[in-house]
Amino acid sequence: MKPSIILFLVFFGCAMGCSVSPKPIDYGHVGCHYCSMTIVDKQHAAQLVTTKGKVFNFDAVECMMNQLKDNQTEMALFLVNDFDQPGELVDAKNATYLISENIPSPMGAFLSAFSEQKAAQNTLDDNGGKLLSWTELKQEYK
Repeated sequence: MKPSIILFLVFFGCAMGCSVSPKPIDYGHVGCHYCSMTIVDKQHAAQLVTTKGKVFNFDAVECMMNQLKDNQTEMALFLVNDFDQPGELVDAKNATYLISENIPSPMGAFLSAFSEQKAAQNTLDDNGGKLLSWTELKQEYK
């Protein structure tokens, strides 16, 4: 009976350790996977999660996009912080992006993400710049 319990616990531990889900970013304590800067900005951080559940944190959306250019790993989740809801990770594929020189981002690309297109448009109206979809953003970082 003991071998089956041990086998079950090993299987359960592996299944729990490999779950594909976002993980909270430990702001002020964890470094960016791409540039190694400490992640402190809750409006511009981003996260990738592989199909095996490994998490990569970034201090800026531009770092995540640069990492994706060099990456061969299969990603399950693409997440960005919502500029209007600091610290809130949202699906990067559904976000609207704003490049505005009036809103600095940690790595100087002036790139911010918004979960709501209307919020992005309002911020564009107030600050100028250019709106991009996920597809357009990927083209900018090819």
